[in-house]
Amino acid sequence: MQGTANDKRRLEAIDFARGAALVAMAIYHFAWDLEFFGYAPPGMTAEGGWKLFARGIASSFLFLVGVSLYLAHANGIRWASFRRRFIMVAGAAAAISLITWFAVPGAFIFFGILHQIALASLLGLAFLRWPAWATVLAALAVIAAPHFLRSTLFDHPAFWWLGLSSVNPRSNDYVPLFPWFAAVLLGIAAAGLATRAGLFARLRALALPRWTRPVQTAGRHSLLVYLVHQPVLIGLIWLFSLVFPAAQTPPDIAFTRACTAQCEEMRGPLFCAAYCTCVLEGLDSENRLDEIHGGSPSPETSQRLQEIVQACSFETEFAVPEEEP
Repeated sequence: MQGTANDKRRLEAIDFARGAALVAMAIYHFAWDLEFFGYAPPGMTAEGGWKLFARGIASSFLFLVGVSLYLAHANGIRWASFRRRFIMVAGAAAAISLITWFAVPGAFIFFGILHQIALASLLGLAFLRWPAWATVLAALAVIAAPHFLRSTLFDHPAFWWLGLSSVNPRSNDYVPLFPWFAAVLLGIAAAGLATRAGLFARLRALALPRWTRPVQTAGRHSLLVYLVHQPVLIGLIWLFSLVFPAAQTPPDIAFTRACTAQCEEMRGPLFCAAYCTCVLEGLDSENRLDEIHGGSPSPETSQRLQEIVQACSFETEFAVPEEEP
């Protein structure tokens, strides 16, 4: 992160906050990797406290993106540094999409946290001069949008990045514009208020304890740490699995757990139980369950999965009474 145009000294507190978020992300990804390799129950990281933990991590990263964007460009957009950072983040996002397309084509990352950061950084420039109250209102509107604007009109893959489709697409990291852009807007608003209150001036004079230096260093090189930590974790667990392989969960049980955990992010348990049973029966009747469970379905099976999901969603919508998620 860069300082403002008038003060180049780094804010150690911001570096530490970003580094702490990276540590939390590494913990979550380690749990996700354990689940992926079969050492933890399927769907574990998509429910309960783990789900809240993941949302908190993503929100903190995006909030800090808004804070950093304000600190760097509130006194005038520094286009050279912005372009350099934007190209780095957007390029890393594109690389992740390409790699995951080959590794897990049925759940590749087409709009994850880095894609969101790149787009939000660009859109956020328009809000740097807004009053804080107006930016907060815009953030509330972004949060509310998925609750009121979801529609089958947005079900085409070209619109999935918006987050307004009737059913969330399958992806290992899905952070669409709505509602996640709100966290960036709140960061911009908070940074504006903090600047006017003199908070950042006081933070610049604050020297954090020596033990925080490694975390600060990670925060200063957050993109590099983000790109490296997951391959390292996966590699270590893979090596461990060669010596101590995990017990295998039957495909139908694994699918039901994962489907239910994902579904209950949006709908109630009655709907999700019927919906996941419908999808499971559809896949099983066409002998596609093992392929889905393997994590690398063919393009034909991925397309068929989307069709079954849409059909079961429509069927369950009319078969199950409305309930709170």
